[in-house]
Amino acid sequence: MKLPVLSQNSAEQEKSCQSLGLIARKLLRKRVVIPVLACVLAGAFALRLAGGGQSVSAAGLSYTTAPVERRDITAQITGSGALEAANSYSVTSLVEGSILTAGFEEGDQVEEGTVLYTIDASDLSSSLEQAQISLDQAQRTYNNRLKELEKLSVTAPKAGRVFSLEVEAGDEVSVGQTLATLRNWDTMTLKVPFLADEAAGFSVGQSASVTLESTFETLEGSVSKVEPSSTVLEGNMIVRYVTVEVSNPGALSTEHTGSAEIDGCASSGSAAFDYAAEEIIAAEVSGWVASIQAQEGSWVNKDGVILTLTSDSVDDNLQSAADSLRNAELSLENRQDQLDNYTITSPIQGTVIDKNYKAGETSEAGKVLCSIYDLSYLTMTLNVDELDISDIAVGQKVRITADAVEGKTYAGVVTKVSVAGTSSGGTTTYPVTVRIDETEGLLPGMNADAAITLQSASGVLAIPSGALNRGNTVLVTAGSPSASKGTLVENGEEAYYSVPVETGASDSGYIEIVSGLQEGDTVAYVPAASSGGFTMTMMPGGMGGGVPFSNGAIPSGGAIPSGGGHGGGRGGS
Repeated sequence: MKLPVLSQNSAEQEKSCQSLGLIARKLLRKRVVIPVLACVLAGAFALRLAGGGQSVSAAGLSYTTAPVERRDITAQITGSGALEAANSYSVTSLVEGSILTAGFEEGDQVEEGTVLYTIDASDLSSSLEQAQISLDQAQRTYNNRLKELEKLSVTAPKAGRVFSLEVEAGDEVSVGQTLATLRNWDTMTLKVPFLADEAAGFSVGQSASVTLESTFETLEGSVSKVEPSSTVLEGNMIVRYVTVEVSNPGALSTEHTGSAEIDGCASSGSAAFDYAAEEIIAAEVSGWVASIQAQEGSWVNKDGVILTLTSDSVDDNLQSAADSLRNAELSLENRQDQLDNYTITSPIQGTVIDKNYKAGETSEAGKVLCSIYDLSYLTMTLNVDELDISDIAVGQKVRITADAVEGKTYAGVVTKVSVAGTSSGGTTTYPVTVRIDETEGLLPGMNADAAITLQSASGVLAIPSGALNRGNTVLVTAGSPSASKGTLVENGEEAYYSVPVETGASDSGYIEIVSGLQEGDTVAYVPAASSGGFTMTMMPGGMGGGVPFSNGAIPSGGAIPSGGGHGGGRGGS
């Protein structure tokens, strides 16, 4: 049968070829074998597709065959990179000075906080002492200002009644000005002399009787004080003064006099009564009367508030003192922080990799004194193509090999998938961090290869990737068991059958067949053909298969190299 030849003008052919090239690049990077519309090239073959169970004729095509067989399929993304320590730290000095101690060596294991270096800090000692003195002075000033603030609340030094108020709310007062008079006339006191020998036997709280000289009325009271020293009166009488307190029945005043008797001993004389308490309360700070809490005649307990003052100067002085105190604290903290810089400790637990300064040498600010690596595990970074990054997730297992350790495979795990990509040459890659816990034989800086398994299947039916056509169909030979359910495709004297299939896992060379084929089937497909320097695989029906490299095979790793650096490409095994 003569087949019609499809034709295009030159411009259309060129445009079609460019489009196919772009599609081919994407397919190779994605590593999924999906047929594409072939570019119509000058002198190329012509095909005609018959639908609905009719036959398809293909003239002049050379097919290759392959058995449907069971095999293992593993799809991987591979890449390489340099190994790095879990954590590394360059220990630097912030100060310059003579190194007093450096008690460690290269290769030593150190804990976090281990003292590595001590540097002479004698020049800092005097400034630290001065900062402490300034802080103490600022603290004393602040305490005094607090006391001034407390003095704005005028309180009763003793319990008593407010006899008089000398100010009103809103009045301005100055230091020393009388504000109120406090008097306790509920209790009266009588201070009288007793013979010294008799008074020596008295005690505070002892009962006493008081006789009023004007009415000879007797009042019961108690001893509140016995003078410790004696006094000589006229006639060489040696006495001690004893103070007796009595409750005021209401009529006693300081104009009344009386005598006392204690334990059968009479006083050697009489005296005038006095109030138990009488205080003239004066302002200790200047300001204004803000409020009055106790009125004239009211009872106030000891330390009870009588009135409250307000003062801008007191508030300002307190704030200024607080600021000075804080500045002094910061100055001392700064000096102490500087002192800490003279003792250099390990910031991490790890191994000392190098030691650049020894005891007796002079450290320089900003210079690296030593380096420490945390070798509890190693990491490496893979740069994964944008078309593959969605297949990578934290927790995926990674197979690690290194040229420096032959015949050994290490287990890794993905710990980080960064969203910060880097674009170069129209392609974006994303860094993926892999952690390796078992590291025997590995060292930071070594180059390692990594493989991340995306999908795998064991002992499954599989065909070469190039045998899968668009629409998930496969050509089988006439003698295949599955030919009976396919559509006839004629190729000269040869006949093949197009069979629909369901696919599963795939790698760079093979695709799993879930249904549609069986063992004993033989697939047929057009191998890679080259024309005009552009290589592609032809599929029946005029469809291009996977677009390989110029050698006609998809390369190991399944990726078109996209520049330098760590590569992450999909591959299979």
